[in-house]
Amino acid sequence: MNLAFVESPVQLLNVLEWTHTRGGTDTTIVVLPPVDPMSRGQLRRMAELARDEGITVRWQEARGDTGAPLKALRALTGLIRKADRIVIGDPFSRYVQLLLSLVRARRITVVDDGTATMEFIAQLARGERLVRWHRRGSGGPRELLLAPVTSAARRSFTPSASRTVEVFTAMPVEAPDGIEVTANTFAWTRERFGPPLITKGADLVGTSLVETGVIDPVPYEEAVATLARAHGATRYFAHRRESADKLHALESATGLEIVRPDLPLELIARRGPIGHTVLSFPSTVVHTLPLALVGTGVKVAVCDIAPEWLRDTASPRAQGFLSGVTETAKDVHRLAPWRATAVTAVTEG
Repeated sequence: MNLAFVESPVQLLNVLEWTHTRGGTDTTIVVLPPVDPMSRGQLRRMAELARDEGITVRWQEARGDTGAPLKALRALTGLIRKADRIVIGDPFSRYVQLLLSLVRARRITVVDDGTATMEFIAQLARGERLVRWHRRGSGGPRELLLAPVTSAARRSFTPSASRTVEVFTAMPVEAPDGIEVTANTFAWTRERFGPPLITKGADLVGTSLVETGVIDPVPYEEAVATLARAHGATRYFAHRRESADKLHALESATGLEIVRPDLPLELIARRGPIGHTVLSFPSTVVHTLPLALVGTGVKVAVCDIAPEWLRDTASPRAQGFLSGVTETAKDVHRLAPWRATAVTAVTEG
């Protein structure tokens, strides 16, 4: 039996893509939902799609109430110890790292959690501790307390004579020796949805970089307005973690229709209707949408993040990581960052 742990809608989507590639449904997906309503709503919709595919889905609360983490740990111990393969969507999750301490399975698969997969593989290759790219500093007492758990989890992702490790990804990665990389081509998404109706206008994809403390809200709002005017965008697909106040301000300033998707954007775009151009900032979708929309004629364009947009509190790695997300994307048009001038195309990759 394959046992998968997911905490976001995108992770669940990529478990479905992985099972489709493997050609089997002997997988139980355990959903460990976050507390925010948008993520929970998308996860419930994705769980319905998984059940439609004949996959067992278990909803397990592990956050919120004080006793929820320990209760979930006790409830999942038996399943974990019986599994032949563990599939996880977020290797940086401290709770998933704790669950890994119970794993006896000889096979571990990491499915995409978006661009975070790129940093995960890079940190494994460099022998570094596992920490999210936008985190600054050591993380404080909590991180120090959990350091042994993180170290043990890192060893779990190191192939050995008794354990194989696979990464299932649509991202451009160079895995360390011994780790098997399987390409995620979004074959299930293309077979299950579409082809979409293509509209004459452009659509803009939102990002949570403001919410994660990476970029300042003022230049972000100005960039969104400039992109919308330059490309005739009419809709703004909000990231599930974008705040209501920020979205209201964007709507007032730009006149864009704010859309709160009920599924990951790859499925929304494939289902359609979708604009003939999709505009994005550096994010997962600049890698995944060209795969999901291959053959449709939809153009994906990415606007780089200017250094002056970054907050003083942003991680020193932020600019390099975001540039790398853009530079490694295939089949996208690159747009210059907004600097009080019109946004213009600079290269096509």
